Amino acid sequence: MNDPTIHHAEVIGPHGRQATSARIRAVAVFLSSAKRVDRVYFDAARDMGRAIARAGWTTVYGGNYIGPMAALADGAREQGGPVIGITPRLFVDQGVADTLCDELIVTDSMRERKHLLEHRADAFITLPGGLGTFEELLEIVVGRQLGLHHKPVIVLNLADYYTPLLAMFDRGVEQHFVRAEARSLIQVATTVESAIDLIAAADVSAAGR
Repeated sequence: MNDPTIHHAEVIGPHGRQATSARIRAVAVFLSSAKRVDRVYFDAARDMGRAIARAGWTTVYGGNYIGPMAALADGAREQGGPVIGITPRLFVDQGVADTLCDELIVTDSMRERKHLLEHRADAFITLPGGLGTFEELLEIVVGRQLGLHHKPVIVLNLADYYTPLLAMFDRGVEQHFVRAEARSLIQVATTVESAIDLIAAADVSAAGR
């Protein structure tokens, strides 16, 4: 593997966000870097990386070589797929950045990292994760609700991990805090294969426009 291209990110203003659908070229995956989670989450992350690469898409992720994050990137590389990592300087300084990435973007802040994850991807898959993963998912969904982008948002509800959170969203609809059309923006898959199928369907739809 060649050395990655490592550079500092340029700040891209909100008007740089694309509000129209486009063909899928890159998929951002939000997921955990926790090392003590069950093996099923590591396996799913690796399978997701492999599946994204086999589909011919670039994997975009948080750029750290630790936990399921590392498994995702390794899975994509096993299938010869390009990997873009986006991580803040603080993780580079901690020595956990994925230097095997084809492109490693180092940002000055977590906020800039999230912005670039959104900008560099054409679709989003959320695997099981912690508070940072929840934040990434919700920010992407709100952006879709506000019309800042029209990119597909998929939650992989592996081992029913997200069932309570999805129930909370439904509760929000019942109590009129969440609009039903906003809730419907979150597509739910239970397997890696079904998540890939949802993105492929969006790709076909975009091609038909």
